[in-house]
Amino acid sequence: MRSDMDEAIALLKKGDEHALEKAITVLQQAVFAFGMRVCGQREDAEDTMQEVLFKAIPYLPKFDNAAALAKWLYKVARNRCLMSRRRSKFAPKQDLSLDELMPGQAELQELDKQPLNPEGAAMRGEQGLRLREAIRGLPPHYRIVLVLRDMEGFTDEEVSEITGLRPGTIRVRLHRARLFVRRELTNKNAEAEINSGKKAPNPQRPGRCKKMFAGLSDYLDGELDQFSCEEIEAHLDGCEPCKKFLRSLETAIETCRQSPADCPDRKRAATLKKQLLAAYSRALAGTGTN
Repeated sequence: MRSDMDEAIALLKKGDEHALEKAITVLQQAVFAFGMRVCGQREDAEDTMQEVLFKAIPYLPKFDNAAALAKWLYKVARNRCLMSRRRSKFAPKQDLSLDELMPGQAELQELDKQPLNPEGAAMRGEQGLRLREAIRGLPPHYRIVLVLRDMEGFTDEEVSEITGLRPGTIRVRLHRARLFVRRELTNKNAEAEINSGKKAPNPQRPGRCKKMFAGLSDYLDGELDQFSCEEIEAHLDGCEPCKKFLRSLETAIETCRQSPADCPDRKRAATLKKQLLAAYSRALAGTGTN
């Protein structure tokens, strides 16, 4: 479970004013960062933070463990973000096709020619902007899974509890979302093709390479059985382009995991914190808790 939720629960249990202020700050940061990653707009993230935390206040005294708090808080935040009216101009309307996300022969050959520098995924400058745009370009039901799993640090089981999705659905959406982000971070022309509505010609893919792509995320996350892992590793040993593709996918995943959390506006957060503390005190009085 997330360490910030553990911290918030520990602070809430202390009960003193300073601890309560710190707890509210932790929760504000968590909800705002999630809102920014999912909604992509500061206004939506600010509204999500305010609405979700005011809904949470009456229930906070009743939470005694981090898992229950995180499950409830992120479920409410998820619902609020999905209801947001500000839709990204980058978001495609259709579902993501695994076949279209797999690299063609030309891309694999290009990967084979170019050295891959893992440090190129450092979160700075243009790379950070491209990651934001890639996340915003994901259809919402893929974006939620990717953000919860690779950016917020939840496990598949926790994502299932928050979203209500079956584990198998989570794995499929996560893999396709990762492939989409990888493509956006490595192909400068991908965004232009999506926005223009043009579909590239169906590229020729080597049959021996195509078979393994659907299971790459399961392989990286340790979700495959030993036999399937050995099949993939045997292929990678003899296919340098696929090996480099896998490394580029790993780099994209790590880029998501290392992306810094956005912070709310200090002035608005401070004003909201005072209102939340007052509401929390009323909630405590209503429960008879000292």
